Amino acid sequence: MVSEIQTLPNEVINLIAAGEVIDSLAAVVRELIENSLDAGASRITIALDVDLWRVQVADNGKGMLLEDLRLCTQPHSTSKIRTQKDLWHITSLGFRGEALHSIAQVADLTICSRAKRQAESIGWKVTYQETKLSQESIVAIATGTIVTVSNLFARIPVRRRGLPPTAQQLKTIQKLIQQIALCHPHVTWQIKQKNSLWFKIGPGATAKDILPQFLRRVSSSDLDYYQAEVVTPTFSQQTKALSELSIHSQSAVADRSQIELVIGLPDRCHRHQADWVRVSVNHRYVRSPELEQTILNSMAKTLPRDRFPVCLIHLHTCPSQVDWNRHPAKSEIYLHSLSYWQAEVSQAISLALKLNTDNLPDAVGDRRIGKILRVAEASAKYQINRELNGKLAAQKPTSQINSLKLKAVAQANKTYIVAEHSSGVWLVEQHIAHERVLYEQLQDCWELVPLKTSITLEYLKPRQLEQLQKLNFDIELFGENIWAVRNVPKILVDRDDCADALIELSWGGDLRSAQVATACRSAIRNGTDLSLAEMQNLLNLWQATRNPRTCPHGRPIYLSLEESSLSRFFRRHWVIGKSHGI
Repeated sequence: MVSEIQTLPNEVINLIAAGEVIDSLAAVVRELIENSLDAGASRITIALDVDLWRVQVADNGKGMLLEDLRLCTQPHSTSKIRTQKDLWHITSLGFRGEALHSIAQVADLTICSRAKRQAESIGWKVTYQETKLSQESIVAIATGTIVTVSNLFARIPVRRRGLPPTAQQLKTIQKLIQQIALCHPHVTWQIKQKNSLWFKIGPGATAKDILPQFLRRVSSSDLDYYQAEVVTPTFSQQTKALSELSIHSQSAVADRSQIELVIGLPDRCHRHQADWVRVSVNHRYVRSPELEQTILNSMAKTLPRDRFPVCLIHLHTCPSQVDWNRHPAKSEIYLHSLSYWQAEVSQAISLALKLNTDNLPDAVGDRRIGKILRVAEASAKYQINRELNGKLAAQKPTSQINSLKLKAVAQANKTYIVAEHSSGVWLVEQHIAHERVLYEQLQDCWELVPLKTSITLEYLKPRQLEQLQKLNFDIELFGENIWAVRNVPKILVDRDDCADALIELSWGGDLRSAQVATACRSAIRNGTDLSLAEMQNLLNLWQATRNPRTCPHGRPIYLSLEESSLSRFFRRHWVIGKSHGI
């Protein structure tokens, strides 16, 4: 009797494996781009014809010898790793030796290349059809490589039928190229579709120069770039099999890693969805839900409701910290010492959002002036009756790590603090600046204190009771439709409107929302006179906060009028003296 289990023939095995690696036009583009970048290319041109199932990628990299061209489509043939230990020191984008082999299984492949070697003065062209080398010849070509993939999935027609419409495939390819360009800002990109220019990406020093090319209405001044060196963490041996490799890798590892951060300033740049919260590691974009959530948490209560930050994090670390063997497309990784990196990323974001002379904006312009003044609070929502003398003085800045020195000089309309510094004048909205100060103080020390006399609340709905209990208020039934609250946040103890504040807190939200509401109610109101000493102390407190650019509701706190902008407005560059004979 013949066994039902049979070993598949090699051609079927190769076709199945290729279908796992090359599953779309975007996969072809990704693999060819990664080979170009690994070859040191600084200029990459991509030509697409989706209707003809054709892709061509040309680069100015180091090229290949004829011997390499003959071997490059063999399974697991690569120039990037040699031994088992190399798997824990991956520094290239590709390393499995599967890309060209897999492409040759599902398409016709033509490669023209000229090596960047002194002795190599000619280029070569090789053609693969049905996985076999069918032709090789000399070709005139500049140093670099041109790979042409045609008749993609002709041997797997069911794969063609299963792919999305052309427009969706092109959108996926565009997004892929943008992600790679952000990780390699020095590269010049030109993308053609049906022999016509589709889009191009110019090179830059950092991703801050690249991102505005993708996002409309976002300029370089809306972004901040921050770079920090951190200690490379050591990680414990994960398994027995890794013990020797771990010891070997740590002895050869650099002690320092680097975090690069491009962040949209929250007072001027945010999105309707979290589509530009991105992470890359060692020049490759990856999905890291844990680090993405860290970014969102670090920027919570700095943006308007239902808005998300623009933030790109790029980790440069020892290859031993990263395990790429999680996903066939290398889009997901295992990152060792994850909690350490989460803490460092959070710290980097906090420092990037600080106010200092290095990240002051350029001229703001009339557009931003009008916009910010419209959203500023115009009148008091709550009336308070208390003296401010001593209140602000009792609060001391917790830190003053920035070098920006703001000096309070006046109060405008009992609403804005006029502050000057070495390069211009700022208007600081006093209520929301104080709101930011109080909110972060409440975050650091949310304290419920007992009341000497309980506060009574009437006709609370069940969900209001549940909300107050969730926030750990001591509340109990005191009579028919009357409840007694026996503790409140310390900041509200001496306020006449404490009962109103409790009603407001009872209408929903988490602890963070409760802290925002408490800070808003307790902050200095617009229309309140402040002395110069009080204004100066508020400025000092505000500058020392972790997120001084916006209030917890996401409104901008300050309007900067830089000297360069004022000079242009008053036309001080004009040579007026000569016209008057001076």
